[in-house]
Amino acid sequence: MKIRFVAGFSLIVESADAAREFCGQKLGLAVEFEADSRYSTVNARGTKHFGLWTLRDAALSTFGSETWPPEHPVPQATLELEDEDVSEAVSELQANGVTLVQDVRTETWGQVTARLISPDGLLIGITVTPWLTDD
Repeated sequence: MKIRFVAGFSLIVESADAAREFCGQKLGLAVEFEADSRYSTVNARGTKHFGLWTLRDAALSTFGSETWPPEHPVPQATLELEDEDVSEAVSELQANGVTLVQDVRTETWGQVTARLISPDGLLIGITVTPWLTDD
């Protein structure tokens, strides 16, 4: 694998409204709500991307279902690692015995992703995020 940087970190939340209120009003962070996707971006210095993602939307994106499958631990966050080549990284992960929960695909927002779950339940994305790179 050729991890270039942490592309993003998102809290996975049950309630988008409660998460926006907590981060915006309690923590004083600038939160931008993306009404068309039910996703929120938190503007925090020092991050490439910090988001609030509902469990429902994480399940839809990862499994194509509105509910998180009971055979997988419910994640509280997702960490996205930017790699030079997602397909190559996936091949290396699989050779090392890692099981993916989502194979390589291009998301509707243009990011190439593959996802796995760590032993402790962290949803990890291996990504290529075109708008975060200069090349």
